[in-house]
Order: sequence, then structure tokens, then C-alpha cells
Amino acid sequence: MAKALSRSKVELFLNCPRCFWLDQVAKVAQPAGFPLNLNNAVDQLLKNEFDQFRGGSVVPPRLAREGLKLIPAAHPELALWRQNFRGIRTEHADTGITFYGAIDDLWADAHGMLYVVDYKATSKNDEVSLDADWQISYKRQVEFYQWLLRRRGLPVSDMAWFVYANGIRGEGSFDDVLRFRTRLIPYEGSDAWVGPTLARIAQCLQRPHPPEAAPDCEYCRYVAAASSVS
Repeated sequence: MAKALSRSKVELFLNCPRCFWLDQVAKVAQPAGFPLNLNNAVDQLLKNEFDQFRGGSVVPPRLAREGLKLIPAAHPELALWRQNFRGIRTEHADTGITFYGAIDDLWADAHGMLYVVDYKATSKNDEVSLDADWQISYKRQVEFYQWLLRRRGLPVSDMAWFVYANGIRGEGSFDDVLRFRTRLIPYEGSDAWVGPTLARIAQCLQRPHPPEAAPDCEYCRYVAAASSVS
């Protein structure tokens, strides 16, 4: 069976080749993070909101308020592409590896151009944006999805959209209602980095020993510090 790597494993390689090698070759995975159940709930609610208008001719109110003439795209494989651990897949001939990723949504314009859409949720006092250094992972995420969709021969815009929901703190009582301020944030991406990165991934997988750790990898720093304690 051909090796399959998810979008998140590609991101792991970009963050730290050593952690990637340990995960894929030595089968030593990083500690699992906490489940993001509230974020997942927001994702599903946004899907429900946009699915009401999928494949029709009516622009969803959230998009119309922003002056956007985009409609949630209807594609026979969209439900499959949204499934975790399945997603949209492509067999990459140059590396012999299947790469995949689960998208949140696709919007389409009047000309049939598709726009990758990713849902994000947080709760912070400041306005949400894409300006933090660590949010490069968000940008690479939609760029990787653009690359996957183009490999299927689909017309995909460089412009992607983030639907970013920010939970409101400290206004009124809870009453079992969590309120959000949600922004639509455009992002013009480029998938030019994907091909060279996948070639480096294939080379990394062939190494008999792990590569050097990334200088800013917290996991590797922790292991090194723990190993130095007698």
C-alpha cells in the first residue's frame, strides 16, 4: 500500500523535520493535544449555515453583508472531501506518496471559480486577524488545499477565505448561549512551496537516522533538557 500523509503531517515536517522523522519512521509520535470540541462545534454550525444555500442561486446573508457574490459550491465529492482521515487525495508521482487534507468549505463565483474556505474559532479580546507569526500554518493549510484541488483539475483561485469566529467575553450572563463576532478574512495564497517541500519530505523518509531538530521546536528542546538531567 502506498504511503499516505495528511496535510497536518506536511505541517509537522515544516515545523520540525526531526519530529516528522520520529513520527513517521521511528513511530514515536508527539504527545496528543487536547480535543478542540468547541471549535469543532463552531465548524459544524458554520457548515450547517452555508449548506442551506449550497448549489443554489442565493448568496448567503453572511456573504451578502460583505458585498460578496459567492455561493457555497456543490460538488458530488464535497462530503467526502470534508471527512477527517479521508479528505481530498492525490497520488504524487514524483514521491510515490498519497497526500490528502480535509477541507471545510468551497465557495464559487458566477464564472465557476472555486475559493477554498477555512473556518477558525477562538476567544480573545483583540480583533481576529492573520498577522501573528504562528498563523503561517493557517496560510499554508489553505494553500495546500488549493494545491490538492488543482491536482483534480478544478479551477481554484489564489484567493482563499477564512471565516474566523471570535467568542465574546464578559458581556452579559451566559444563559447557555455563547456569542461570537465573526470576520471574513481574505487571503491570497501561493502553492509554489508545496512541490519542493514534498520532495524534501520524501528524502527525509529515506534517512536512516533523524535529521537535526528545528531550532525553535519546543518538543525537541524539552527532550534535550530532560535528557541532560542526571
